Amino acid sequence: MRITRTRTAAQTAARTAARTAAGVAVCALALGTLPAGAAAHAGAAAPERVHSRPASDGVRLIPLQGAVNVRDLGGYRTYDGERVRYGQVYRADALSKLTDTDVAALARLGLKKVVDFRVPAEVRYDGPDRLPAGLVPTSRPISDNGLFTTLMTVIGSGDPVKQEEMLGDGKADAFMREVYRTFVTDGPNRAQFAATLRDIAHGGKTSPLLYHCTAGKDRTGWTSYLLLRAVGVPERTVVRDFLASNTYRGAYDAKVREGLKQGGLMQNPDLLIPLQEVRTGYLEAALAEVKEEYGSLNGYLRKGLGLDVRTILALRERMVG
Repeated sequence: MRITRTRTAAQTAARTAARTAAGVAVCALALGTLPAGAAAHAGAAAPERVHSRPASDGVRLIPLQGAVNVRDLGGYRTYDGERVRYGQVYRADALSKLTDTDVAALARLGLKKVVDFRVPAEVRYDGPDRLPAGLVPTSRPISDNGLFTTLMTVIGSGDPVKQEEMLGDGKADAFMREVYRTFVTDGPNRAQFAATLRDIAHGGKTSPLLYHCTAGKDRTGWTSYLLLRAVGVPERTVVRDFLASNTYRGAYDAKVREGLKQGGLMQNPDLLIPLQEVRTGYLEAALAEVKEEYGSLNGYLRKGLGLDVRTILALRERMVG
């Protein structure tokens, strides 16, 4: 019996060590800090074998009446073929217009924490979150580099010449690229992203967790990008999750533009499209800044956000299995 117990303990320790080694390898591979060939030596499957499998990664939408971009981050495959757990982390747009039915739907998710990335001006305009009883949002404002104020100014002017001057000729696209750069360059912004990722990594009492901004696409999209990459989801899959906001927001945003035109506030509401959409160029602007300032995404997580190896591994343990 004593020998059996010893062997069982040894086997358990070996499995734990192998899982940890695999986690280190997959996280490093996902962040571009480990040569692909080294993954097999650390217990992780080579990415080529995983990529050859049929694409089964999907987007799990939480259908609500008062929000259009609420999703479960679960279901995505990692480099080593494991899957991100459902029901751990949710991403969303603003929750201020939820119906009673929507609130009941959120209650069924069993949320323990909601993080609101909106700045005070957005909360004043849209209203506070509507949440299940006993759930109070954590305000963690991340600057949108003046995006909300710009939108209000442009629309409120009702002046087509001014609107063209502010948003035309690629200015709206350039503005959004700058918004994404501030996710990397702005210290307070980095602190808010870091706090949220730490909540996910170490907050057993805060899981499931939901984070959101106004449209659920930029600040929320960047957080989701970081989280999925950190736990070993391939870049191509993570970009697909990022761009899915265009699918889920498309009809709503088109109605907004049509309403502005019919209301006489904008002759050319299509000027707003670059502000309403997410684009790979926006993500690339942030990642170029990451490379310039920190050398790699791992450098940004470690130095820019202050996340140590244990925290990144804890993210993997919580999210993948």
